[in-house]
Amino acid sequence: MEKDKTIILTGGGTAGHVSLNEAIIPSLIEAGYKVHYIGSHLGIEKELIGNAFPDVPYHSISSGKLRRYFSMKNFTDPFRVLAGIGQALAVIRKVKPTVIFSKGGFVSVPVVIAAKLASVPVVVHESDVTPGLANKLALPFASHIFTVFKETVKHLPSDKATCTGSIIRQQLLEGDRVKGLALCGFTSYKPVLLVMGGSLGSVVLNDALRSNLPQLLKTYQIIHLCGKGNLDESLQGLTGYKQFDYVTTELPDLLHAADTIVSRAGSNSIFEFLALHKPMLLIPLSAAKSRGDQILNANLFKKQGFAHVLEEEQLNQASFMGALDELASNSETIVDSMIDAERPKTPHEMVALITQYEK
Repeated sequence: MEKDKTIILTGGGTAGHVSLNEAIIPSLIEAGYKVHYIGSHLGIEKELIGNAFPDVPYHSISSGKLRRYFSMKNFTDPFRVLAGIGQALAVIRKVKPTVIFSKGGFVSVPVVIAAKLASVPVVVHESDVTPGLANKLALPFASHIFTVFKETVKHLPSDKATCTGSIIRQQLLEGDRVKGLALCGFTSYKPVLLVMGGSLGSVVLNDALRSNLPQLLKTYQIIHLCGKGNLDESLQGLTGYKQFDYVTTELPDLLHAADTIVSRAGSNSIFEFLALHKPMLLIPLSAAKSRGDQILNANLFKKQGFAHVLEEEQLNQASFMGALDELASNSETIVDSMIDAERPKTPHEMVALITQYEK
């Protein structure tokens, strides 16, 4: 392959819309590509990409939010999207990419439309069982869309949709349990429970855990990824409990230190737990708070024997403890099912799939 080709990556709003891009950037650079990133001015993607890849040029554009509820901003955001299309088009014409890869999130919509205007092929990736709103809007402008779940393909045009399965960041597989325990000040003699509610945190999960801390600490050492702004200073220094608002480079070691995980049901995270063979209790975002994608993700994992599921509407102190006890009693069976699961794609394999569409 000839050197010095250029690719633009986009996606943001949550860490889930950035993690795959983070995973493939080293492979793209190794393959000789110049990588550029288009994201929003203040989104989490700017921090994640800037911290992990300071040499990757980051281009900020204007973008609206794709809301499913009434807001006065729904009347002004279309103008932000139009501005974003113009800004993205200027970046595309300047850097001249051979292909653009979109991971979704509202910031990706102007980029995908601008790519179509510039006649640059776009490859889209969908992690959830049903396509998100941003990817639905992007679909007419895309050359191809890859999915994680086989079930997703039936919701998409058959001539431009392919299931690849999951793609896992190589560094997650290289975590060190001993380092993770040391980071928390934990011993190797007591099981470790890791609780996380996504990059933005989850008040529901945080409250469920903290209300049960005295009981849980009798059985577990606890790693709590509570989300930015959600640290409880009154619990700092509590023996057997370590809270972080957000982690980046520490995550592989913390995941390897965990014996059991409680989490929301975002696709990227649950496939990472699957690859690491971690029994998981999934508490998906309720349908009242989302489009129901996490519920579908969680139930598919339950059906395949990879997870137990506790609906948010059923979550309380007693049900949380009961669900954890049930998970512990079935953990060996769950791990056996995980060992037999299809292996995830490597970032190198994903890069090959994306770049076959370049012009």
